[in-house]
Amino acid sequence: MNARHWLSKIHALAFDRPVKIMNVCGGHERAITHAGLRGALPAWLELVPGPGCPVCICPEEDIYQAIQLALQDKVILLAYGDMLRVPVNVAKGEVRSLIEAQAAGADVRPIASPIEARKIALDNPGRPVVFFAAGFETTTAPLAAMLAEMKLPSPASGGGGPNNLSILLSGRLTWPAVAMLLHSGRPGFDALIAPGHVSAVMGPEEWQFVVDQHNIPAAVAGFTPESLLAAFYSVLRQLESGERFLDNCYREVVMPGGNPTGRRLMAATLDVVDANWRGIGVIPASGYALKPAFARYDARKRYPDHSAPGRRRAGEMPPGCDCAEVVLGRRYPNQCRLYGRACTPRHPVGPCMVSDEGACRIWWAGGVEADLTA
Repeated sequence: MNARHWLSKIHALAFDRPVKIMNVCGGHERAITHAGLRGALPAWLELVPGPGCPVCICPEEDIYQAIQLALQDKVILLAYGDMLRVPVNVAKGEVRSLIEAQAAGADVRPIASPIEARKIALDNPGRPVVFFAAGFETTTAPLAAMLAEMKLPSPASGGGGPNNLSILLSGRLTWPAVAMLLHSGRPGFDALIAPGHVSAVMGPEEWQFVVDQHNIPAAVAGFTPESLLAAFYSVLRQLESGERFLDNCYREVVMPGGNPTGRRLMAATLDVVDANWRGIGVIPASGYALKPAFARYDARKRYPDHSAPGRRRAGEMPPGCDCAEVVLGRRYPNQCRLYGRACTPRHPVGPCMVSDEGACRIWWAGGVEADLTA
């Protein structure tokens, strides 16, 4: 069924109050904004961007550590492209991002997959290489596959992956942030749209807790207007009828149980640990760490810790930056005090204006101007 069909069904619904649907994923927010869906939906329906931008919540101490590894330890520092421009809080004149470290002479290189990291390490056997691996389950699963391929070295053969490759892992799980919001007493949404790509890896069942524990409608969606609108209609019908269930509106990709191989490899190579989210704080069981058996590839064990203890706090967003409130769905991007004023994609202050999955960057690209009443 096409987008027009789903829009007509949504417009046929009648709510006498505002309804807020949170879309967890930055990819969903990009599809919604670029397709102009907000302008096509009824005035009573609000779509709230959620915490699905891994660049936005990557803790400042991890970014600072990556910068210092490139500058001080002279490693070849590899990262996904969005990470290169994320700023940290430092004194004026100091290097505040990986792209500035690159400009200062550090060997910083953007990559698109863990396979590239392994190849660069093999091509540069005389140099240390660190892959700064930030991301959610969809990018963490390929990392786990690479680690499993590298296997464990045997004392006799010296096998395994390249000895000069290390991983600075800043991986996060998606669902614990939503669980934190729901347990906070002010979640700020009436229904949830779960990310299709995360569900393809981990299985749609990962979102069942939203329905079972909190009696909130939920649906898994893909990244086309048709899939998103079908998911919106599903959760709205649930709100109207009083039914509650988890709907899978992305069945062509998302299967029960997710990707068994990906989940098995992640379980074999990674532990789930408590983790810091930038501007939010520590969320229990929300991060990934390399298992002790893979310690030889762990940059946190192979290199000095350059982060000062003061960087490990919840409030590391720059002064005036409301990225944390935007990530939690408590403030719309154009309500940030810096949006479109001090903070633009050309001169980003906060991480939400850097990443292609950051709500501020998406709204700016979609032509949304600053809310001057905010």
